[in-house]
Amino acid sequence: MRKIFCSQWMNQIRVLSLSALCLTGLVSCDNDDEVKGGDDEKIVLTMASWRVEDVAQMNRINALFTQKHPNITIQFEAVVPEVFDSVNLSKFAEGKGADIVFLRSYDKGSALYDRGYLCDLTNVIPNLDAYNPTYVDAWSSDNGVTYGVPSVGVTQGIYYNKAIFAQYNLTEPTTWDQLMTICETLRTAGVTPFAQGGADTWTLYENIYSGLGANFYGGELGRQALMEGTETVTNTDFVDAFVMLDNLTIYFPDNFIDMGYEDLRAQFAEGDYAMLISGSWEIAVLEQMGADTTKIGWFPAPVKEEGDKLQYCYHVDAGIGVNKNTKHMQAALEYIKWVSGTEYAENIMKELPGFFSYTPGVTVTPTHPLAKEMYALIATSDLTVRTMCQDLSTSTGSGDALMGAVLRDMLKGTYTPQQAANYVESQLETRLQLSPYALK
Repeated sequence: MRKIFCSQWMNQIRVLSLSALCLTGLVSCDNDDEVKGGDDEKIVLTMASWRVEDVAQMNRINALFTQKHPNITIQFEAVVPEVFDSVNLSKFAEGKGADIVFLRSYDKGSALYDRGYLCDLTNVIPNLDAYNPTYVDAWSSDNGVTYGVPSVGVTQGIYYNKAIFAQYNLTEPTTWDQLMTICETLRTAGVTPFAQGGADTWTLYENIYSGLGANFYGGELGRQALMEGTETVTNTDFVDAFVMLDNLTIYFPDNFIDMGYEDLRAQFAEGDYAMLISGSWEIAVLEQMGADTTKIGWFPAPVKEEGDKLQYCYHVDAGIGVNKNTKHMQAALEYIKWVSGTEYAENIMKELPGFFSYTPGVTVTPTHPLAKEMYALIATSDLTVRTMCQDLSTSTGSGDALMGAVLRDMLKGTYTPQQAANYVESQLETRLQLSPYALK
């Protein structure tokens, strides 16, 4: 039986470690000896991200910072998400890391901090105590150091083509059986229900298993039981989520296993498919592809049984950190304080609909109809994040990547759903023996 530190342990450790930091004054990047960037000094801060679709929007957002700090310009540099993590690590290892960096949550962000590349922002982020601890944990070390500003979260669900639904007199489903009825109606009529492939394994794990499967395995309560070791991936509820995905494949395109996400997303935008299982981050992307989003609807993952409460995947998507070796420390920290404030929060939600700010005290709600609908459910649902995040994605060999690969093999027929769950569990057990989170 595996047993892993849970968030309560981490919060206790955080309190102790913060006290120690306050006493010693160590690890802070807020240093009076660093370059301050006077009024006559022109500073360019580079900013690394995986969001290649957001260059224009981020440039407009960052221009607002420059209006208040005319001597500081933010140069937004994006790398495609498939290679962002490896490229970013390589640049930092070579001493060429960006001044400011967008950070993925948990293990992928901590990989930079653990190697000594990021600043301790614990005493820099304004009102850090006012943030939801769940979001702070996603960019904090085990000993309580916060190295990233919790910036934005994203939600997951299903987009649909309104015209196709109207043609077949279909309405948004709320239960899984209703969704299956819709899929059968469309398939019988010769319409492929889902624009879903198997080539990009992250979509199988993130969009389907985590995004839809949370309603099967019990959402955050089930996920935390998995973290704590009181449940395993082989338990019935988690196996049911494997079965759910396996049963969906008859509603995917022919030869879906080798089809890529981006091509199918584009075809959905063109009206070729009825539904797309994805996340709130795609709103602006679909519009950039020419889709009229007034003709696209959205609904959350249908619950397993009538009367169940929605287990809503509201994932901790992006934090923002500072290169410990930046030559412009004071300018970078000034930017961190700004992105922790309401101006940044309000404008990122305006420019990038579907990205929802974590900044405390922000009362603005999205104006985009799709984003507004997604955001409203946050207040009324049980919230969770992707299944393996937190402890199970920090062991040797990410649980995220493991899940994606095994799910694809299951869809290829290598495993049954139960066999897939058994294999994932066996691998987690093996890998956790090397994990710093495993209690011996």
